[in-house]
Amino acid sequence: MYGRYQTLNIPHAFEMSSNDVVIRRDGERLIIEPFKKRSLLKLLATLEDEDLPNVDEGLTFIAIEVTLEDDKQTRIVLDQ
Repeated sequence: MYGRYQTLNIPHAFEMSSNDVVIRRDGERLIIEPFKKRSLLKLLATLEDEDLPNVDEGLTFIAIEVTLEDDKQTRIVLDQ
């Protein structure tokens, strides 16, 4: 044991396909598995859809008039 870490030499016959692994405990067993990298899109595709409320409901339109340096006015409309 080195400091607060324990080391484990893994025999060549059990060599992992990746240098990145996931270690988890299952009762008294320690399970070491290769870490499978997934793209963000694939990960997001596994999530279930959520029914979120319409946060824009009840908002009003806002109009702002801005005078630019060349004295031209521009109207900016912020809406839903």
